[in-house]
Amino acid sequence: MRTWAPAWLRWSCRFGTTHERARPVNMLLWWGLAAACGYALGSINPAVLIALVFGKDLRQVGSGNPGATNVGRALGPKWAVLVGFLDVLKGLVPALVFGMLAGEIAGEIAGLAAVLGHITSPFLKGRGGKGVSTTLGAILGVQPWFAIPVLAAFGIGVTVFHRVGIGAAIAAAVLAVTGVVYWRVGWADGSDAVFAVVLAALVLGRHWRNLRQAIWH
Repeated sequence: MRTWAPAWLRWSCRFGTTHERARPVNMLLWWGLAAACGYALGSINPAVLIALVFGKDLRQVGSGNPGATNVGRALGPKWAVLVGFLDVLKGLVPALVFGMLAGEIAGEIAGLAAVLGHITSPFLKGRGGKGVSTTLGAILGVQPWFAIPVLAAFGIGVTVFHRVGIGAAIAAAVLAVTGVVYWRVGWADGSDAVFAVVLAALVLGRHWRNLRQAIWH
């Protein structure tokens, strides 16, 4: 059994909302709603929308990826920061809201769906971003303590390899390990460990080409 809980869970339990609201409703419906709303929000890509305002096509810039790093190349660092912030919110808001309304698993489903929506956005014909910032938001909305080793690993990776993609891949691997270790020592639930591992797999899958290039070149 965990010895601590996320801030939103402590707050919602204090007011008797987390599970009492969800109890009269079939949890499968809550989970389905969490997945649908998370995916819908995640599929909206602020990088593409902001670039379009300035008449830029991100597919023709840098890596062609519709994310904050490429927006920085096309429009400058301040717009990259804005896009990164909005991408974090895409993961944070659904995870936080559904976690408060229907319990932690619903929050985890919403966060995972947001990342999946960002990566496979139907508005971009399935070619979304890498999901790094949205993953951070989902972590902060469900288990913020996971973010500490993940952000540290990201910073070290970028500093050593001078590539954001490699830093993100290292951070994803650390996320998976963190989820499992926290679960094994009783600081997190089994669902938290699954959440961390699946998130890590999504991010690593999107960065596989970066990893392959780093290994072989």
